[in-house]
Amino acid sequence: MQITNQNELDKFEAHLESMIQKVQECQQNKTLDSCSKCEQYLGCQLREDYVKSVYNSMSKGDTGGFEF
Repeated sequence: MQITNQNELDKFEAHLESMIQKVQECQQNKTLDSCSKCEQYLGCQLREDYVKSVYNSMSKGDTGGFEF
């Protein structure tokens, strides 16, 4: 994979940073230190969006070929 546009790199990393802040705020509001301790863990849209942002940050928007 060749990075041709630094703005694309910044876009994915900026979104990831934003999602990290949102997840941390949610954890603080619920006085939790981990999402896995939350009763909404499996159905949480915020957590799902966070996981997608991690994937997109790692893959820089490319699809396929990456497994957790």
